[in-house]
Amino acid sequence: MDGELLLYGATGYSAGLVIEAMRALGLRPILAGRNAKRLEGLANRLGLEHRVAPLTDAHALDAALRGIGVVLHAAGPFVETAAPMVDACLRHRAHYLDLSGEAAVVADIAHRHEEARRRGVMLMPAVGFEAVPSDCLAAHVVRRLPSARTLAIATTASPFASRGSLRTLATLGTQSLVRRGGLLAVLPTAALARDFDFGTGPSQALSCGLVDVVTAWYTTGVPDVTGYLEASPALRTAVAAWRMGSALWGTAPGRAWLGACAALLPDGPSLEQRRTYRMAIVVEAADGRRRVASRLTTPEAYTTTALAAAIVAGRVMRGDVETGLQTPARVWGPDLALHIPNVVREDVTGV
Repeated sequence: MDGELLLYGATGYSAGLVIEAMRALGLRPILAGRNAKRLEGLANRLGLEHRVAPLTDAHALDAALRGIGVVLHAAGPFVETAAPMVDACLRHRAHYLDLSGEAAVVADIAHRHEEARRRGVMLMPAVGFEAVPSDCLAAHVVRRLPSARTLAIATTASPFASRGSLRTLATLGTQSLVRRGGLLAVLPTAALARDFDFGTGPSQALSCGLVDVVTAWYTTGVPDVTGYLEASPALRTAVAAWRMGSALWGTAPGRAWLGACAALLPDGPSLEQRRTYRMAIVVEAADGRRRVASRLTTPEAYTTTALAAAIVAGRVMRGDVETGLQTPARVWGPDLALHIPNVVREDVTGV
């Protein structure tokens, strides 16, 4: 691959884990972001190059992307930050990766597919815990049942209260995307409830707009996709709050209150928490007559994000790409997730 690897948002919590995973694979990313002092300190400590560029300054962003072949964008909230970085990558013909987990953001990036193909650029959002493991598991399940017409994709909830987890709950909102007949549609969040076996017996999950309603469609072509999140106490509380005060969250005071709450929480789980906790994903496919389900267990979500993103970035840096909007399993197959350390896949029901 011609050009260097740039990690934007390098001073964030998730990005710090990504840098560690990248260095373990022999990658030396150029660190980028908007905070010059923090970037310089981090880069000096790690012996890496750094570049300063606010996303709101197109000229500075263009300067930061000179000589860059691949960008991993790790600065959220992606609903605000993805578009300017995608624009810059297309201008500079740099492949774009990100850590977004928001279905609407990925759906917007998908609209740039033809432009990206013309420019020889791959756009692959959601290369962390959302959605590398689930995308690969969806592809595996559909490989088992090629006639599938529906996919139900469910994930466990992290027990750790962090800024990221609160922002994730906040982005779900009162309405969620699902896919019906190949098209995106809107349902009230938690409108659907059903049980999944995440490995410890049946556990209720509620429908939420997981990014898989976008990515799994491109990977598998299955026309009906619904995402579910385990009904943790935090999710149930959030759903109740949305239903009682949905008008508040769209206001400036409501957003300010959520931001203040997030500021009181840690950036992410501790090293010990990340080492001990595991996540589980279940994907079920059905064709009207038969049903197939498989389960994937992974390290804690932040850890999985770092490992998955580093593996994907390494493949792209080696030139293993397809242009346009792409998903991990579509390019590299359902077994890509098994390259993430300590990931286990099992088939829990048969045809």
